[in-house]
Amino acid sequence: MPVKLHQQFVGTVQEVRYSGQGVIDLNGYEIRLPNAFEGEKVRYEITQVNRYFSRGHVLERLEASADRIESDHGYLLEVGIAPYINMKYAAQLALKNKQIKRLYAATGIDVAVAPTVGMAEPSHYRNKTVVPLQYIEGQLLTGFIRRRTRGEIVPLNDYYVNDPIIDQTIGQVREALAKHQVNVYMDDDDQGEFRYIMVRRGYYSGEIMVVLVTETPEFTDEENVVAEIVKAVPGLKSVVLNYNPRKLHAQLSGSNRTLWGQDSIRDSLLGVEFSIGPNSFYQVNPQTTEVLYELAAQKAELKDTDLVIDAYSGIGTIGLTVANRVKQVLGVEIVERAVIDAQANKELNQIENAEFEVGDAPAKMREWAQAGMKPDVIFVDPPRKGLTEELMDAVITMHPGRFVYVSCNPESAARDAHYLIEHGFHIKGDILPIDQFPQTSHVESIAVFEPNN
Repeated sequence: MPVKLHQQFVGTVQEVRYSGQGVIDLNGYEIRLPNAFEGEKVRYEITQVNRYFSRGHVLERLEASADRIESDHGYLLEVGIAPYINMKYAAQLALKNKQIKRLYAATGIDVAVAPTVGMAEPSHYRNKTVVPLQYIEGQLLTGFIRRRTRGEIVPLNDYYVNDPIIDQTIGQVREALAKHQVNVYMDDDDQGEFRYIMVRRGYYSGEIMVVLVTETPEFTDEENVVAEIVKAVPGLKSVVLNYNPRKLHAQLSGSNRTLWGQDSIRDSLLGVEFSIGPNSFYQVNPQTTEVLYELAAQKAELKDTDLVIDAYSGIGTIGLTVANRVKQVLGVEIVERAVIDAQANKELNQIENAEFEVGDAPAKMREWAQAGMKPDVIFVDPPRKGLTEELMDAVITMHPGRFVYVSCNPESAARDAHYLIEHGFHIKGDILPIDQFPQTSHVESIAVFEPNN
């Protein structure tokens, strides 16, 4: 190994990767540092070593970046919520543009990248959060897990990226639980009941959902605990228990039981109303989501004669928001509950030219192609891992006039773009980044592909 644990070095940060970490090249060996910006000269200590790279932390900045600000929210770096909290916002937007250019260039794609579309107020934007619970010295606390620990909580009251009402609700629910001295699940002894609190809030409606994530299908003094929460939280519309044993290795399971109020809350997006349940995929930044979907629709150059396929359609957010611009929308989604919600959202908005089906998207698209269907536009908004080759092959087979790729991970998007270009498509126009997640390393982007012939 070229370095040893706790060794100290001086070096200059060459770049900031999409991971949000600054990178120093030490004689061909990579050092990754949080809160280290391009061009900064730093003294750092090695904290983790492996064959391929090491991690470290900055001890001293010998030359600071002109883009650095010293916020009073440094605690967010301890938990990894906001790795760019100390970077000027204009610099964040420029960095995300640069990272997308680098990622596409690394796959051999020469494409223009438009300036990143940002927010006027790049904080307190999230409409959903999930936080762990822990007793520390007899006090029930909520916060986030400290980076690179096995579960040590950093207590937080201001998460900075959340809607302030959500942060307030977390505190109100925590205090209600503390009054009843609820039993918190601990990994060490595999005992306890409560694991997380999830809060969702409608941006336009103001409706609040509280989800109590538990290790057990019921919890002690359930009726009185719920009554305490209902009394404490203004605007509350729903309290749900999500039974989620630790062995499932997920923040939420699909097992929900409504303890009080409605099964879902409502909010709207581009004038379309949506019913949102505990497990619904609904973009976390409602302000920029409207910008994102509007720009995606514009780049798609939709016509009132178009047949549109919405793959990975979820609860219908893309399909239903473009339905009034096209002839027909067909959505496909493998999660049955999401399809039920999409159909309900269609009925809620009296939209008659959209249908949603349960199924594996590639298989369903091949079936449609064999039946002679010729879509004008296909939309995808996949998870961070991006598209499978099977899905892209189905798109290639269907040969749409425009293929609109909304991505939350430019690494997988650049990889997928290379595959599509190798198989007879080209990128029309530029890549358009949208800062859906200010203060974090994440960024959304829109790319439109067309077949070469």
